[in-house]
Amino acid sequence: MQTVVIKDGDLSYAAAVLKNGGLAGVPTETVYGLAANGYDAAAVDKIYKLKGRPEVKPLSLLVSDVDAAAEVCAIFPKAAMELAKAFWPGPLTIVLPCNKKVPPVVTATGYTVGVRCPDHPKTLELLRLAGVPIAAPSANISGCPSPKTAQEVLKYFDGKIECIIDGGTCTLGVESTIVSLTADSYKILRQGALSEALIARVLEKM
Repeated sequence: MQTVVIKDGDLSYAAAVLKNGGLAGVPTETVYGLAANGYDAAAVDKIYKLKGRPEVKPLSLLVSDVDAAAEVCAIFPKAAMELAKAFWPGPLTIVLPCNKKVPPVVTATGYTVGVRCPDHPKTLELLRLAGVPIAAPSANISGCPSPKTAQEVLKYFDGKIECIIDGGTCTLGVESTIVSLTADSYKILRQGALSEALIARVLEKM
């Protein structure tokens, strides 16, 4: 397999790759992701195998906007809406109960899913073209440094994935903050690029 690096122009090829069960390297403001159609269980399983990722670790889904997030969540409460208004597109992943559209391989057979709208124009365009949520953990071998450029993704997966969208160097270079809203109060599951203080400030105003 030849890995195509897409530097400029039309992203329809990358969208077709995802629709047909393939994998793509995609840029975000945090780190590059290894992307598959989030509704395609077999494609998502390829991510686990290629990364060497433990199957007990769930994946999050990239979405184009709040409406797309609500399509994969069983509920989208006011707290989630307020956080999305404040920080999307951006480095915040919100964990909520998922609905039956989300394959168990994405959630590691759990009942929740993380959703995030990434702040990168190329990946937002890809999401719109593909018309599906994208499972996209960091595009590295598990345990290795997360890639911040398309060239770093190519070093990991050249010849193993269909394409990589070159979106330049990631502006943040740090993974997203993950906040769970599945209980009465919020819980930070991973401290990333967005501070807990900013999250608390939004939720305290409700």
